[in-house]
Amino acid sequence: MKISILDDYFDTLRHLPCFKKIAEHDVTIWNDHVQDVEVLADRLKDTEVLVLIRERTEIRAPLLERLPKLKLISQRSVYPHIDVEDCTRLGVIVSSSQHPGTPSHATAELTWGLVIAAMRQIPQQMGSLKTGNWQMGVGNSLHGKTLGIFGYGRIGKTIANYGSVFGMKVLIWGSEPSRARAEADGFGIPNSKADFFAECDVLSLHLRLYDSTRGIVTAEDLSRMKPSALLVNTSRAALIEKEALADGLSNGRPGMAAFDVFEEEPLDSKSPLLKMENVVLTPHIAGESDLSQDSFWRLSLETLIDLSEGRWPESYVCLLYTSAA
Repeated sequence: MKISILDDYFDTLRHLPCFKKIAEHDVTIWNDHVQDVEVLADRLKDTEVLVLIRERTEIRAPLLERLPKLKLISQRSVYPHIDVEDCTRLGVIVSSSQHPGTPSHATAELTWGLVIAAMRQIPQQMGSLKTGNWQMGVGNSLHGKTLGIFGYGRIGKTIANYGSVFGMKVLIWGSEPSRARAEADGFGIPNSKADFFAECDVLSLHLRLYDSTRGIVTAEDLSRMKPSALLVNTSRAALIEKEALADGLSNGRPGMAAFDVFEEEPLDSKSPLLKMENVVLTPHIAGESDLSQDSFWRLSLETLIDLSEGRWPESYVCLLYTSAA
């Protein structure tokens, strides 16, 4: 099979043990990021299997219609960047493992790292040292503070447990079913969304991005946060109402932010967030670690191996149209 792999920025795949699974096939790995349809259509014109890294490249109808040999798109996790209906129409199988029951430990760990880094001002303290100075201020402890989790899924639950270990009071907000699960697990439920934003010292977002959750965190919500509070987002930038974050930080509510996701990626070098001393930023690396990469690639590659050996991929997300005989 002719396999193309996009957006492997650091040429990770070929150095992982799982790469041996496809080494006998004709594999092309692209290390840069391209969204231009003309360039992608030329690169992928002979591709039979396309392997994606999450949502880095959009796969829409104008591109799909120019890839006549494409049989399978394989990836892991959510797929808002893929036109599944057009894939179905064109006879392209989409397979995306949702790794049920298993949280992204890499994302949870990075989230907690951002919490500690922002609360204890670790990047700022490092910056002070590098400029020849000593301490630049006093950070904030977590013990005894209130941690809010917006979205009680697999990662949200993991972060809630981290907070408990650190001696924090944990509050959960989200859909009614998720609040019920959280309450059954012993976590606190505030009386309202407004109270949730007002009470938390650290508030972390753990929601998937759907039409119903886009902009679910409003400017009004942020205005209720404490001037000393930290807002953390390793999920999706569009969960927050456009412009609300920068405006809120400029107005002092919340007092701090730690983000790994942005409306446009890579982040524009002129973004106002980069000029704010009360912000800690990372370049969308939450899901990137040695163990998570091996797991990601292994599941994605097993899907295409199934297809090459005549087995239907277990994690398909679309059915092909068939005509009656």
